[in-house]
Amino acid sequence: MPQRGPSIEISYGWVILFASLLIHSIGLGAPNILFVTLKPIANDLASARAVPSLAYALLMIGTGIGGIGMGWWLDKRGVMEPVLFGAVMIGLGSFVASQAEGKWGLYLANGVLMGLLGKAAMIAPLVANATRWFDHRRGLAVAIIASGQGVAGIVWPPLVRYINDVADWRTVYQYYGVFVLVTMIPLALLLRPKPPAQPAGTAQGGNGGENAVLGLPSKVVQMALWAAVIGCCTAMAMPTVHLFSHATDLGLPAARAAELLSVLFAAAVFSRIGFGMLADRAGAMRTLLIGSGCQAIMLLVFAQVESFAGLYIAALLYGLGFAGIMPCYALIIRLLFPANQAGWRIASQYLFAGLGMALGGWMGGAIYDLTGSYAPAFLTGLAFNIMNLAVIGFLHMRQLRISPRVVPA
Repeated sequence: MPQRGPSIEISYGWVILFASLLIHSIGLGAPNILFVTLKPIANDLASARAVPSLAYALLMIGTGIGGIGMGWWLDKRGVMEPVLFGAVMIGLGSFVASQAEGKWGLYLANGVLMGLLGKAAMIAPLVANATRWFDHRRGLAVAIIASGQGVAGIVWPPLVRYINDVADWRTVYQYYGVFVLVTMIPLALLLRPKPPAQPAGTAQGGNGGENAVLGLPSKVVQMALWAAVIGCCTAMAMPTVHLFSHATDLGLPAARAAELLSVLFAAAVFSRIGFGMLADRAGAMRTLLIGSGCQAIMLLVFAQVESFAGLYIAALLYGLGFAGIMPCYALIIRLLFPANQAGWRIASQYLFAGLGMALGGWMGGAIYDLTGSYAPAFLTGLAFNIMNLAVIGFLHMRQLRISPRVVPA
């Protein structure tokens, strides 16, 4: 292990970290509602499954695009203001979604209010802010916030399924909107303090400056990372968006299908923390390759298994694998690029991640509508995953060739 210099880490950083985790977990209720109520929404609106799938796609696209603006707001004013604004927009969007009489109301609520203006403040700005509070344990810090996806997956699917069973999907949105407003706003106020100043003489991050990264133009490396995240997130969306519908298509009751999602995301919570600690020791690039390889294997398994036991094991193993992917991108950016560029670069990475999740979520529904099966969708996801492995493998080889002893921050 290399010698470490002075640290910026202070005790209030952990308050920031766990408040961010809760905010992120609550904000992820929005896509989880679509995961569980995809079929009821399609039936109620007399539409194909591609319609609620597209609502999810617009939610992710809006989140990615809005993240750029939220990242700029963070750089100028701190993280509290964009998170407060985003909380109000998610609450408003939930009420609009509950009143939707057709696909356009659903698209407006998810794509614009809950995505572009709401959830956009709940991931990239929170992660970028956390990297300013931690240096020695940055991988762990980013992983803790990112594990909100797993926490949300444990809590939201069974809760949404229960409310939908006793009422309907519109009631789910109404309750969710109220919950967002009464919880997110107080949590956002905990984010008001500014991060500690960087110690004098401490490295600011980045190994290539403006013009060269890993011996390549910085723009080329950034575009390669964008292509990589589209590949892994397109693949990632196939099971996460459609596993509930896939399981019920195979004859499982809704309660068992919701269990599968909860198992998947519960495994992801523990795995994400473990992968974050691994990234601090082994490097983010290598950790990303491990997670992406595991995801590829399990996509192939999802295309084959049909029994509850098989799906249960596949969901567990998938959760253990895919969870290590996304936190690594923020760590890679902090390593390869100057620290003063981290805000917009991390936000742009989440934009392309959102595009990938949107593409995969929509594509899974569209492929099902064409074929009547999710197996071709999972195999299509596998092809995108292989693209991710190829790009990250190339960057990792260049990293080893140029800086064989580098240990990422």
